[in-house]
Amino acid sequence: MAADTATRSTERPVSGPHGRPWILMYHSVGDPADDPYGITVSRDRLDRQLAWLRRRGLTGVDVGTLLRAHAAGRAGRLVGLTFDDGYADFLHEALPVLRRYECTATVFVLPGRCGGSNGWDPLGPRKRLLTEEEISRAAKAGMEIGSHGLYHQRLPGLPDGVLRQETLHSRELIREITGTAPESFCYPYGTVDQRAVDAVRTAGYTYGFAIDPGPLVGTYALPRTHISHADRGLRLRVKHLRHRFAPSGAGR
Repeated sequence: MAADTATRSTERPVSGPHGRPWILMYHSVGDPADDPYGITVSRDRLDRQLAWLRRRGLTGVDVGTLLRAHAAGRAGRLVGLTFDDGYADFLHEALPVLRRYECTATVFVLPGRCGGSNGWDPLGPRKRLLTEEEISRAAKAGMEIGSHGLYHQRLPGLPDGVLRQETLHSRELIREITGTAPESFCYPYGTVDQRAVDAVRTAGYTYGFAIDPGPLVGTYALPRTHISHADRGLRLRVKHLRHRFAPSGAGR
């Protein structure tokens, strides 16, 4: 019981004078017309969303930069930008827009599927994922590379060996690709339980990211706000307000 209490005591929300950091969750950047999951934004819409942040004095940064600044009390005007699944369109669609607004982002990749496709999605179009060389290019462009596991599997319920592969081995593979061990892990599908949190911590990550982690919210289960093509000025403002005032700090 004492050991379990010690483990859970590390799962404290990341908070401070400005509240919990606001972290936006993107996926693919491209044509949103054929997208049953609502996870694709057009390049133009991404541009407008970053412009909306800029007009409010906010700058999008990768989550490593955001959370280090937050720990030092300097993150009041920063917003975290994350891109899940490691789609290849990040390089030619998202990156030019990020550079235009002098933003960085964290790209959560799947090193077990490099150059493959989003085979976990039963609906919608197949989209190519970043190759090892493209992941390296994104890192050299100043983007933070995080792990999304090996194969995009839900971590809760996995056998111990598979859970270790998804967390520890994916970290080792990313270090081989970029030369740097990732600090951040993003739970596939946003699903998380205490066992998954423990596995991510044991694997050596500094932070973990979910969607709405509920009672597990903390350093290894940080909430994020889903951003879609439908999000324009009013919707973004509502999501920002929801983040600021909701007890969980989450918002979809």
